[in-house]
Order: sequence, then structure tokens, then C-alpha cells
Amino acid sequence: MRVLGIDCGSERTGYGIIDSDGISYELVTCGVIRASPRCPLPERLLKICGELERLIGDYSPQVAAIEDVFFARNAKSALKLGHVRGVAMLAAARARIPVAEYSPLHVKSSVVGYGRAEKRQVQHMVKVLLRLPEPPESEDAADALAIAICHVNIARAAQALGLPAAAGPSRRPASRPRRKRIV
Repeated sequence: MRVLGIDCGSERTGYGIIDSDGISYELVTCGVIRASPRCPLPERLLKICGELERLIGDYSPQVAAIEDVFFARNAKSALKLGHVRGVAMLAAARARIPVAEYSPLHVKSSVVGYGRAEKRQVQHMVKVLLRLPEPPESEDAADALAIAICHVNIARAAQALGLPAAAGPSRRPASRPRRKRIV
């Protein structure tokens, strides 16, 4: 399975592509798409979308995995992050690639074994799991690789349990039946 992991950001969007047989992982490529904060947001989004589309065209991933929105203190930053996530999803959808979304807690738990792990712990485990001589230089690229590894781990677990192959875990509970009101 070839997975494109994306760590969204309006100035730095990390990407990491891995191949995996469900047991071992191999780095294909990773890096960061940089967009100048001096450029208007629409231009940054256009650059991010174009670079993601180029990566998808060059490397043909089978699935894209994106970190889900997390709590942000600054509403403006959260909105910008939402725009970038939308562009990443659009790039994948245009290529007919399914998109999985994982919370930061899922990613860290899957890669490090602890949902509140620090950035350096994530970088270290990415290095170990991908058998790299050094951790990825960029935290954004390391996070993107961790997201891709998380997807492989969750897909492997779903397959082992005989569950249908889903793009990613659903954060939202299935619609619950309304409670009957007893009067």
C-alpha cells in the first residue's frame, strides 16, 4: 500500500509518502511545501494544491491520510488550517484517492504508543519505523510520515478484524436513535 500523509499548515505543509505491506514501512519521499506568509491566503492555497497534485501525479499513492482538526486557541488560525485541509482533500479527490482523517491523539498513539507524546518522540519513532539513519529534518515532514504510518496501522488492524476497509476511523458517532420520551 502506498500512502500519502499530509500535515496541513498555511505556511508549511508537510508531506510524506511511504510504502508498506502492513508489517514494514519504507520511505518513498518526504518534505515540506512552503508558502510565504506575505502572500495572500488564496495564493498559498493554490501553491499547496498544485504541489500536492504534482506529488500525487508523480508517486501515485493509493490513499491520502490527513490529520484531523484539533482544538485551536486562535479561531483565525483554525480557519486557515481548515482551508488548507480542504485544499488537501480536494487534491486527493481530484485524483480519486480516498482520504482518511486521524486525530493527533490517534496518530501519536499509533506511532509512539502514547497519545500525548512530544514532537521529538514522534520524530524518533518515525526514524525507527522507517529505518532511517536520522530523523526527518522537518517536524512537519515527520508528522506527515507519522500520519501515513498511522493509516497503515489502522488499516492493518481493520483487516485483521475482518472489518471493511474504510478510508479512516470515523470521529463522529453514527446517528443515534432519538430517546423515547416517557411522560
